[in-house]
Amino acid sequence: MTAIASTLASIVGAENTVHPQDNPYILQATGTKPPSCLVYPQTQAELAAVIATAYSHNWRVLPCGSGSKLNWGGLPQDIDVVVSTERINQLIEHAVGDLTITVEAGMKFSHLQQILAQSRQFLALDPSKPDLATIGGIVATADTNSLRQRYGSVRDQLLGITFIRADGEIAKAGGRVVKNVAGYDLMKLFTGSYGTLGMISQVTFRVYPQQEASGTVVLTGDAETISQAANTLRGSALTPTQADLLSRQLVSSLGLGAGLGLIARFQSINESVKEQSHRVLELGETLGLTTAVYSGADEDYLWQRLPEQIHHPVTESAITCKIGILPTAAVEVLKVVEIGLVHLSSGLGVVQVDDQNQVLKVRSLCQSHHGFLTVMTAPVAVKQQIDVWGYTGNALTLMRRLKQQFDSKNILSPGRFVGGI
Repeated sequence: MTAIASTLASIVGAENTVHPQDNPYILQATGTKPPSCLVYPQTQAELAAVIATAYSHNWRVLPCGSGSKLNWGGLPQDIDVVVSTERINQLIEHAVGDLTITVEAGMKFSHLQQILAQSRQFLALDPSKPDLATIGGIVATADTNSLRQRYGSVRDQLLGITFIRADGEIAKAGGRVVKNVAGYDLMKLFTGSYGTLGMISQVTFRVYPQQEASGTVVLTGDAETISQAANTLRGSALTPTQADLLSRQLVSSLGLGAGLGLIARFQSINESVKEQSHRVLELGETLGLTTAVYSGADEDYLWQRLPEQIHHPVTESAITCKIGILPTAAVEVLKVVEIGLVHLSSGLGVVQVDDQNQVLKVRSLCQSHHGFLTVMTAPVAVKQQIDVWGYTGNALTLMRRLKQQFDSKNILSPGRFVGGI
């Protein structure tokens, strides 16, 4: 056991201090130089003590939950220790009548949904790997997908967080009620910060009642007609909970037919679902598109397979990227990638490409439509050769000042965020 591991074992116990080789995600994220150890604090107090010890020794820390998204973003630099919240996973409070829930950061998303289902409620997020994703990891990477169509992003549903500062002090932002305006809105700052500002230890979310009925309509056909259908749906009064544009190969691999696809899910009372689904079917038939309707187990299976196809590349060399473009340009981008999905209203999405040359090509196309492309997962060698984030905005100086304010020693996830932050 290394000196670092021995010191931290005195805080969390030897059984909660392991070698990084036991976690494959760490090796994917850190490349050729693995950290000294992976530690699992079991309480928020232990987590604070671990971070405080790292701060006093200037050890570089890579925060994580289960580690399933450690290979997202830039390559962390010279990490000494990986700290996981996976065993800090208790339910703190579920205020059923107030539609809020507070849990520790290491709770698995799937477990949280099971708790809420007992009260016929749910958290309106759909992370990339729901069986592995922890609540803290979802917030740290802003990881949600198609449900943003109806419910917005992760930060839109956050009510409060507790986090460990770089010096080991415990801090809080927000609260446990929906109407809360106290203090600075640090929750939005921490959402998508990739563990560079502090380590999230507890989260409060607003939740929603489960809907009575659900139905999904799929339209497939040529690019121009799908684009026309998408524009019509965007401008209509229909209210899908999920709506995405799909690339040709994604449509094919899901067994939905041929050509590009438009998939829309409606969830409400039974009469509303039937009426809205019927109007989308009519739109598809009027435009000459192929139409299909999914419900029940078939519908659930379809929405389960969709993120699996996007976020589980077939080959180890595949590169997964997050994109953002004007919604009206979605079809143009999807025509040049084999696997890709763009959310109908936001223009955000995920695409898979084969090599770094295609990364640059698709990034250029996105930027020409006032958008962006960020590499999420790729072989280490690829991330060493290209700018993962591709950021061209004017806020980098401000970001660096915030990093300095929150983490003056640069010990938290160094190098993982925009501009090497």
